[in-house]
Amino acid sequence: MKNLDFAADKALAKDFLNNFADANGEPKYLTLLQDVANRRTRSVQIELDDLFNYKDLDEEFLQRVTENTRRYISIFAEAVDELMPEPTELFSAEDDHDILMTQRAEDMTDNADNSDPFRRMPPDIKRFFEVYIKAFSKGTPLTIRQVKASNIGQLVKISGIVTRCSDVKPLMQVAVYTCEECGFEIYQEVTARVFMPLYECPSVRCKTNNTKGNLILQLRASKFLKFQEAKIQELSEHVPKGHIPRSLTVHLRGELTRKVAPGDVVELSGIFLPIPYTGFRAMRAGLIADTYLEIMSVTHFKKKYEDYELSEDEQKQIEGLAEDGDIYNKLARSLAPEIFGHEDVKKALLLLLVGAPHRKLSDGMKIRGDLHICLMGDPGVAKSQLLKHIINVAPRGVYTTGRGSSGVGLTAAVQRDPVTNEMILEGGALVLADMGICAIDEFDKMEESDRTAIHEVMEQQTVSIAKAGITTSLNARTAVLAAANPAWGRYDLRRSPAENINLPPALLSRFDLLWLILDKADMDTDLEMARHVVHVHQNLESPSLGFTPLEPSVLRAYISTARRTSPSVPRELEEYIATAYSSIRQEEAKSSAPHSYTTVRTLLSILRISIALARLRFSAAVAQSDVDEALRLMQMSKFSLYSEDRQRSGLDAISDIYSILRDEAARSNRLDVSYAHALNWISRKGYSEAQLKECLEEYASLNVWQIHPNTFDIRFIDA
Repeated sequence: MKNLDFAADKALAKDFLNNFADANGEPKYLTLLQDVANRRTRSVQIELDDLFNYKDLDEEFLQRVTENTRRYISIFAEAVDELMPEPTELFSAEDDHDILMTQRAEDMTDNADNSDPFRRMPPDIKRFFEVYIKAFSKGTPLTIRQVKASNIGQLVKISGIVTRCSDVKPLMQVAVYTCEECGFEIYQEVTARVFMPLYECPSVRCKTNNTKGNLILQLRASKFLKFQEAKIQELSEHVPKGHIPRSLTVHLRGELTRKVAPGDVVELSGIFLPIPYTGFRAMRAGLIADTYLEIMSVTHFKKKYEDYELSEDEQKQIEGLAEDGDIYNKLARSLAPEIFGHEDVKKALLLLLVGAPHRKLSDGMKIRGDLHICLMGDPGVAKSQLLKHIINVAPRGVYTTGRGSSGVGLTAAVQRDPVTNEMILEGGALVLADMGICAIDEFDKMEESDRTAIHEVMEQQTVSIAKAGITTSLNARTAVLAAANPAWGRYDLRRSPAENINLPPALLSRFDLLWLILDKADMDTDLEMARHVVHVHQNLESPSLGFTPLEPSVLRAYISTARRTSPSVPRELEEYIATAYSSIRQEEAKSSAPHSYTTVRTLLSILRISIALARLRFSAAVAQSDVDEALRLMQMSKFSLYSEDRQRSGLDAISDIYSILRDEAARSNRLDVSYAHALNWISRKGYSEAQLKECLEEYASLNVWQIHPNTFDIRFIDA
């Protein structure tokens, strides 16, 4: 063991803090220390990348810092103490710390020679900052399994998912006592989780006078740190086959508390340390010690939408994308490009990610802004793959399956806390996905009693609980994305849609879009799809889409920018939306077997989808095209059923388009129909523009109507 020269290392640390300059030539750490002196920040984070790039440091110093991090934190803290500049701004001395420090400075004059060791003020009590050492940014993080005994005391970087967090509690760092006899302040440094308080005054004066001075613990004068304990579990992709995931306790102190929440996927760097069991557990544990990680830095893999701070390049890229006229289609096709077709489903899922703003009325009533979508379809139409992909793209997403989750697992469970032995609430999947997306696969296979737990979340967006003496309401502002199979495994065309869907009307009306995906045999589509699948299988990427699909990180950045706008519905569209809604209700009343339940919630759904579309264009107002697209998506979600109805009624596409145009013209009592209106009407029924043009030509040759040569507007000849 080399004799470690800590004084020389402290000189090196001071030199580094004094002279290190960032890319612009600014003194990085001196600027930071000035901010600390002005009480703007409390943490001094020393990055290993900077130590590595600093020319005057040898590699041995860097190695010593990574292998004996706990000691070097105190060395850097001492260096910071000596370099700390005077504050340049006025700040209010509301903090007890500042008032006490000025008093202590006056009192310390009689112990100036430090003859009494217990009255020597520990350096920790003078500091109003914390020092952290951040691991290298490059290099892959270790898994929890790879952290071994050889890493004890070293700086390690691990990745995992946070499973539980304790509340933030104060942790004593320096205990301060006053003696009733001599009146001196006595300091006791606390390094472990537990400590033995002093009862007799150990000062020189009390010992000389041979009086056993009684000590009183002064909580207000003591130094406390914020402390939080969390559990991190390894990610499922790092678990070897046949094993269960391991977990590790992590301790967060000071400014790092409240940085993580259950369900976050994070990369943590910290010091791997042992901790002996204390109290009653020590008797049972014998010689066994526990290990924990003392955190130095926290990095989130996926930022929340609110936390996105775009660099100038990203800002320009997003502005460039927003000016692209076809951005809606491009964003939708960038979702799971390996999955063939389903273009409208992907558009709906894109709108689910964007969502609409929550509305709060003046009397406190809330109207939800999240979209809920249910994908109901035959086996093998890539429902689960779409769900998994959406969870990957969303910054906060939870994936569960119907059979694997109980009603309590979705909402909240009451459990005993292993540390304090109190009854505590553990949030379930829907609470963990607050402000995110909860994907529930195999929705139809859930028990009926468990499915009722979702009703309240989908409309009121809270989870109310009255169990074990805990009565509370938790937030669950979640967008629900469910995937289900029809009642008999496959959709049975001989039965009515209500029999096939087999979900209660109360639940169905809460879904903004119920997407029916039928797997029908069609020569051309099947050929295209087979080619696509084989191509993906061989090349491990999707065939070219005519543009490069956007990366999930770019998608997240674009959506986070879009979510900052809060579009409103203009006056002139109110009548248009009302008419569209009433016509949907009329159609449903006429049909013998309705495909869905149209309620006022449907009207709110139209508004939500329109607002989400306006957000994608970064527009402050909803346009008529947004409402038309919302209505089209609602029609397209049942498209596969309409095409079946048509085949039954024996109408071909051309005749059906003619009857649609004739009925709409008769309803509005007009002889002239604009081409845009005609296209809007037929696209709602799932027909294409090419079919409309074919119909216009065929019936023009029969002298049913005349067509304008330039604008393609229609005029009926026979009234």
